[in-house]
Amino acid sequence: MKGLFKAKPRTPAELVRSTSELLALIDLLLASRDPKREEKMTELTKNIREMKFILYGNSESEPVPEACSQLTQEVFRDSTLKRLVFCLPKLDLETRKDVTQVVANLQRQQVHSRLVACDYLEANKDLLDRLVAGYESSDIALHYGTMLRECIRHQSIARYVLESDNMRKFFAYMELPNFDIASDAAATFKELLTRHKSTVSDFLMRNYDWFFAEYNHKLLESPNYITRRQAVKLLGDVLLDRSNVAVMMRYVSSKDNLRILMNLLRETSKNIQIEAFHVFKVFVANANKPPEIVSILVANRSKLLRFFSDFKTEKEDEQFDQDKAQVVKEIASLEPNEKS
Repeated sequence: MKGLFKAKPRTPAELVRSTSELLALIDLLLASRDPKREEKMTELTKNIREMKFILYGNSESEPVPEACSQLTQEVFRDSTLKRLVFCLPKLDLETRKDVTQVVANLQRQQVHSRLVACDYLEANKDLLDRLVAGYESSDIALHYGTMLRECIRHQSIARYVLESDNMRKFFAYMELPNFDIASDAAATFKELLTRHKSTVSDFLMRNYDWFFAEYNHKLLESPNYITRRQAVKLLGDVLLDRSNVAVMMRYVSSKDNLRILMNLLRETSKNIQIEAFHVFKVFVANANKPPEIVSILVANRSKLLRFFSDFKTEKEDEQFDQDKAQVVKEIASLEPNEKS
C-alpha cells in the first residue's frame, strides 16, 4: 500500500520552515557522527532545489506566481535568507549554485506589488557586508558576487554599499591574483558606478577626493593591463554620463589627471589608447580650461599633433574621426599665454 500514494507536496511555508531549521543546525550536523547526518544534509539540498524549482520552474512547467509570492514572503519573514547566505561555505558546490540562484531570484520577487527583499536588506545590512567580504574567500567569491549584484539592483542598497567602507575594498579586490575573482569584483564595481545615476552622482561629488585618488593610482596606473583597460573604459562611461557633468568638469580641470590620460595614450595597447582618447578629448574640449591644463597641452603640442596624425581605429569610425579632427584643431589653435 505504501507505494500507491504519493507524499502530499509541501507548501512554501513548510518548505521554508524545514530549510531554516536545517540551516540552524548545520554546524551540529557537520560535526556530528550521527548516522542520520547525511540524510539531513541530503534533505537540506533537496529543500533548496525545491525552492529553486518554485522560483524558476523547469522544462516542463513555468513558475506559479502565487507559489513564488508565498515562498518569498516566508523567506523574508524571519532569518532564512540570512542563514542561506551565512551557511553557504558549509554547503557542497552544487547546493551553493542553487542557493545563489534562489537568493538572486528573490531580489526580483514582489509581494503585494512590493520588493520585500529591499526592505529586508535595509534592516539587515550585515548581510551586505558579508557578501562584499566574500571576495576574500576563493570558494564563495563568485557565488557571493552574483548575489551582491542582484542586491544592488535596489537603489537604497547600492547607496549603502557606496557609502560604506565596503566601497574602498573593491580597489584591492580588483587587483586580486585570481583572474575570475578580480573580474567579478570589477563587474560589481562597474554596476555600483553605473546603475543608479542620481545616487552615483551624489556619491562621487561628496567623495571625489579619496575616490579618484584611489581610482587613478590603483586602477589607471595599475601594473596590470586588464585592470588599466577596464578602468579607463569605465572612467569614460562614468564621466561622459549626463548625470555626472559636475564630476566630469572637476576631473578634467586637474593637471594630474591630464598627465595620467596622456600616459595612457602612449600605451602599446590600441584598446587602452582609444578609451583614453575618449576621456582626453574632454580635457581639450573644455571651454574653461585652467591655465595649467593649457600650459601642458601647449608644451606637448608638437608631440600630440604628431601622435594624432597616425592615430586610427582598426575599423572605420566616422564619429571617432570627427572627434579627433576637433581635438587636433583645438590643440593647434591654443595660445601659450591663454588664461582662464
